[in-house]
Amino acid sequence: MIGKETSPAAIIGGKGKKVIQKAASGRRWANLIFRLVVYILLFDLAFVFLYPFIHMVVNSLKSPKDLLDITVKIIPTSFYWKNYKIAFSSLNYAGAAKNSLVITALTTLGHILACSIIAYGFARFRFPGREFFFLIVLFSVIVPIQVLIFPYYMQFSKWGWLNTYLPLIVPTFFGFGLRGGLYIFIFRQFFMGLPNELEEAATIDGCGAFRTYWSIVLPVSRSSTLVVGVLSMVWHWNDCFEPGIYLTKQKLWPVPINIPNMYETLKALSSGQVDEFMMEGEVLFNEGIVFAGTFMVILPILAIYLVLQRQFMEGIEHTGIVG
Repeated sequence: MIGKETSPAAIIGGKGKKVIQKAASGRRWANLIFRLVVYILLFDLAFVFLYPFIHMVVNSLKSPKDLLDITVKIIPTSFYWKNYKIAFSSLNYAGAAKNSLVITALTTLGHILACSIIAYGFARFRFPGREFFFLIVLFSVIVPIQVLIFPYYMQFSKWGWLNTYLPLIVPTFFGFGLRGGLYIFIFRQFFMGLPNELEEAATIDGCGAFRTYWSIVLPVSRSSTLVVGVLSMVWHWNDCFEPGIYLTKQKLWPVPINIPNMYETLKALSSGQVDEFMMEGEVLFNEGIVFAGTFMVILPILAIYLVLQRQFMEGIEHTGIVG
């Protein structure tokens, strides 16, 4: 009848209403416990990843006395900035950072240009063997550089490219180099999601294939370009393997390779041969200097990622890799 309650609780009576309320309360508690467990697991996972970084930063600011004092656990008694001064000098940080900047900037530019145009070809043009060649590109992602380094080294040696940045930079302008196949995949996924009307309108206006790519497609692919740019910068800035193979002159070394060299420099400190790093007859070489040098190596890339974090995550979503 009109006006009477027709809810399940009204139909089955007072006992049924209590059962429904009890079930709803149980579901709320189950959801609360589930969310609590998820938050605990996420906190533990974040701690696992963040603890080494926090340990590095904190110990880089400890004095030799704090490092030897077992009562000083986390917060140092005073910030000991001399660790960074010694690390900056022993790393030859100014010169090495300049080398890293040149390598990283040019290789990133090469990867963006070459991988984007290769990916555009895979996404928009049909040609015999397209799928096969794209599978080869994907396969190159899982092939470690150590497998190819010997023939690369022999060829670059014949060309006289050793002790230059050419073996690191030139391959990137052809889509090779660190993770080149991954960058092609990222660009291709983004290009395949673009509407064909953009290129059709450009064709009507008289644009050729390259003009369409350069003037229309590449400018609208800022998100994928940002993702590739950040990934390329991180991997090339932190790369020790290839520069260590092709570069034997210390003046050409990027920052990461200078970390092992820092130990050799600091051997002089342990024998008391460098007075400026001595204090009251005690050598200042300690793990705090090592932590300070390591933090200085990752600081530029860390700063770039923190600034571009939001745009980077949005770019990952737009490329279709996740979601």
